[in-house]
Amino acid sequence: MPLDETNNESYRYLRSVGNKWQFNVEDLHPKMIQRLYKRFDTFDLDCDGKMMMDEILYWPDRMRQLVNATDEQVEKMREAVRVFFFNKGVDPVNGLTREDWVEANRVFAEAERERERRGEPSLIALLSNAYYDVLDDDGDGTVDIDELKTMMKAFDVPQEAAYTFFEKADTDKSGKLERNELVHLFRKFWMEPYDPQWDGVYAYKY
Repeated sequence: MPLDETNNESYRYLRSVGNKWQFNVEDLHPKMIQRLYKRFDTFDLDCDGKMMMDEILYWPDRMRQLVNATDEQVEKMREAVRVFFFNKGVDPVNGLTREDWVEANRVFAEAERERERRGEPSLIALLSNAYYDVLDDDGDGTVDIDELKTMMKAFDVPQEAAYTFFEKADTDKSGKLERNELVHLFRKFWMEPYDPQWDGVYAYKY
């Protein structure tokens, strides 16, 4: 079934504000398509070609096992995951098929750009900040390299990726990651047009 405002939350949002953007796969670089499918396959735990919300919630639960997080922090993280992936097209009951995943990502990216233009809260920031609060184990308001390694381990990414991720994210070279730096890199890697300078961010897992 084609994605549109009747079955996808990001299309629904765009149409509600008069944005007529429409997906065209030819606008995407082949390496970005490959990156997105690799990401889908990570989430699709039972390999049935469909991403379900329960499969996605496995990852914040995994994070909980690795950090000293409070119940409140974990629930905030789980709720951010639900909101983020619902807007990415993962239906709470029916999930999202692999064949619709790339389009769902791109329409979500356009919705994020529209929210930014309108001064509305970013859902990338919502999710990033929820993880940030859990990662900041020492409570100093920043994330260091050891705390970042925890995130890589939680998401089943080689821990050496923490170093490449950190190098790209730490734009002010302070030796610590601030909230906006984490959001910025997530947006560059997953949402913006393909740029080879970001290829090594996750140690080439994606």
